[in-house]
Amino acid sequence: MQMRRARRKFDDEPENHERWLISYADFITLLFAFFVVMYALSLVNEGRYRVFSDAIGEAFGLRRGAAPIVLEAPQAIPLPNPLVKKRAEALHREREHMTRLANDLLSTLAPLVKEGKVRVTQNSRGVSVEINASVLFDPGDAKLTAESDQALRAVAVLLKDDPHAVQVEGHTDNQPIRNPTFPSNWELSAVRASAVVRLFIDSGVAAGRLTVVGHGANVPVAPNATAEGRARNRRVAVTILSALPDTVTELPTTPPKP
Repeated sequence: MQMRRARRKFDDEPENHERWLISYADFITLLFAFFVVMYALSLVNEGRYRVFSDAIGEAFGLRRGAAPIVLEAPQAIPLPNPLVKKRAEALHREREHMTRLANDLLSTLAPLVKEGKVRVTQNSRGVSVEINASVLFDPGDAKLTAESDQALRAVAVLLKDDPHAVQVEGHTDNQPIRNPTFPSNWELSAVRASAVVRLFIDSGVAAGRLTVVGHGANVPVAPNATAEGRARNRRVAVTILSALPDTVTELPTTPPKP
């Protein structure tokens, strides 16, 4: 009787239906370890990774040498910065405006440009009009001649309604000057630049936009060893200032055709 009761108790124990979870967990662990090894090999040595990948492919019946499928994450498309775009558009409009101004100055001063007495350049500072002193003044003097008055007033007409600041720079050669009016080339260059500024103001250009600089003989554009070089260095430069990041570009000496 005791043996029969024990056997019946054993036969009545319920069957465990969740034993498959143990095998499934082992499979997931092995699969995780497999991908960890694959990842480690791909980082350490690409050649070893390819060898290992081919071996796995042969084990699972894949054709050797088949091109692997590479999934690449799509590259993020940078969104345009509204401030950068606005800045670029403003610089583009500014550059176009300065170019139109330079062309207008070339047309206005065309006769003097052809004679080589005036040069118009557009550079990182803005648009510069370099006028030879022989057009503006008598030797050793800072009073504007009648010939220069008409040319400078034509330039003033273009500058009158333009919003940019204007810097007028006087330059001389290295020949010393000493008289009661001009003790040195410093005074001569500064007073000559001031004479041009005074004419601009009288022609309607706002005084607050104008600046006078006297360089004396410190910024030559040609050697002072020759008469031609000294004549080139005696000049007044009128620069319409701009913040454009352009490289120096000398405009053609022939004015554009209308």
